[in-house]
Amino acid sequence: MWKQSKKAKETAGERFEDELFLDDRVEEDTFFDEDDEEFGRLLDEDVEEFDALFDEEEPNKSKRGKKGKKDKKAKSAKGKRNEGSKKGKKAAVIVLESILGVFLLVYVGFALFFHSHFMFFTKINGTDVSLKSVSAVEAYMEKQVDDYVLTMKESDGGQEMIAGTDISLEYVPGEELKKLVKKQDNFLWIKSLWEHPKIQAKVGVKYDEKALEKKIGNLNCMKEENQVASVDAYPQFQTDQFQVVPEVVGTQLDNEKFHKKVAEAINGFQEEIDLLKADCYILPKFTKESPEVAAACETMNGYLGASVTYDFNPYTELVDASVISQWVKVDAEMNVTFDEAAVRAYVQTLAEKYNTKGKTRTFTTATGNTVNIEGGSYGWQIDQEAEYHTLIGNIQNAEVITREPAYASRGASHEGNDVGGTYAEVDLTAQHMYFVQNGQVVMDTPIVTGNPNKKGCATPQGVYSLAYKALDQVLRGDKKPDGSYEYETPVKYWMPFNGGIGFHDANWQPTFGGSRYLTNGSHGCVNMPPAKAGELYNLISAGTPVVCHY
Repeated sequence: MWKQSKKAKETAGERFEDELFLDDRVEEDTFFDEDDEEFGRLLDEDVEEFDALFDEEEPNKSKRGKKGKKDKKAKSAKGKRNEGSKKGKKAAVIVLESILGVFLLVYVGFALFFHSHFMFFTKINGTDVSLKSVSAVEAYMEKQVDDYVLTMKESDGGQEMIAGTDISLEYVPGEELKKLVKKQDNFLWIKSLWEHPKIQAKVGVKYDEKALEKKIGNLNCMKEENQVASVDAYPQFQTDQFQVVPEVVGTQLDNEKFHKKVAEAINGFQEEIDLLKADCYILPKFTKESPEVAAACETMNGYLGASVTYDFNPYTELVDASVISQWVKVDAEMNVTFDEAAVRAYVQTLAEKYNTKGKTRTFTTATGNTVNIEGGSYGWQIDQEAEYHTLIGNIQNAEVITREPAYASRGASHEGNDVGGTYAEVDLTAQHMYFVQNGQVVMDTPIVTGNPNKKGCATPQGVYSLAYKALDQVLRGDKKPDGSYEYETPVKYWMPFNGGIGFHDANWQPTFGGSRYLTNGSHGCVNMPPAKAGELYNLISAGTPVVCHY
């Protein structure tokens, strides 16, 4: 029995040592110190006690066996069964207690071991120190100093190095490692199997920090010309829809993080640092997997469903996906926006093409002459601000619509002359007016216009539109200091088209036409024979173009 127990002890001890140093085989004098010898002595004592327990029980078992043989004939079958049951239960208890004892022995053994050694999977500054004693870690660090070189792998495939000699790196023994190992809760060592302790500490080394800063500053990766900013993933129009373009990782370093990672690597004697994996670069904010990019792309593709057809009868202008795709974009936060300048430029292009208000017109008179007319308040004019917002709304709502643009001022036609086929014509040279209806002259009369020889009284040329018409009005001049007016003239028919200038009857004029306007002209209005004024009143309506020309 003693031989068996001694063999079990040796086997258990060998198995314990094999498991303990499975991943870290080193020379005995490197990794084991006085604490390790104490752990072995305690283990030997505990195993010997365990053997003694079995040595004491074995003779008793033998005696019981002999007694059982003598009494076997005297016992009944029922007694045999009871005795067998008691023996089985006692054996099971002994086995269980033995297993628990061995487990406790191993657990306590590890707890004692980790009193002076680092636990499983422990890393200090990225260096694996699992199962190593303080002296072993110190020996390792001291050895690393002599030929230490840190290699930095860059994202573009290049690499640069910082040697320990460049920064006067040296090992400095101290109490920090001892403090760290003592901080371990060695009786809870089992937690290290899944928690994998990671310790950040400045232990064992010192270097010239100014030399390190200078060395880092002279690295190629730190030069401005070698730092290219990262590019976020973004939606791009391709063929017929927006698709996500993947991000591009650049070479622009986060200086603060880069310095920190290099210092950590040196303190931990790391031989290599991958700058990309170490998160030293300023990375793209959005990647192709970012939900914000996917959402923006979906929104932009939704906008492509809009179609706005502008009606400039008989002409049209179309805003569809091919145009919208050039306007839609995303901002830095991946919010979908519009290129405002581009959209406004498009609206302005429409205005330049179709606006007529204020432009010089080529006009064919009732007598068949061709004249160029400048000025006036009549004509097409797109309200560009209102149209910009309306168009954006159409696109955002993915509307398919045909409409006119928002107008600040309207004309009669986009085809030919904007006055259309119905208008009043005032020939300031011939002192004659015509009313044209649907392209036909339906009324004409001689007139007297404003006196050009009096300041501010000449009737201005241009194209206007009739503001309104009213009966039985009193026309008044400017108000004088005494409260009276320069003139007060009652008229039966009043038809203004240019502020205070308009058509009206003038029964005080004895004659019309000719050169009378040069001497007895009005203050700017178009004087008409009363009967003709009444005829015009019945023909014209608000909004009708009025063309005044020389």
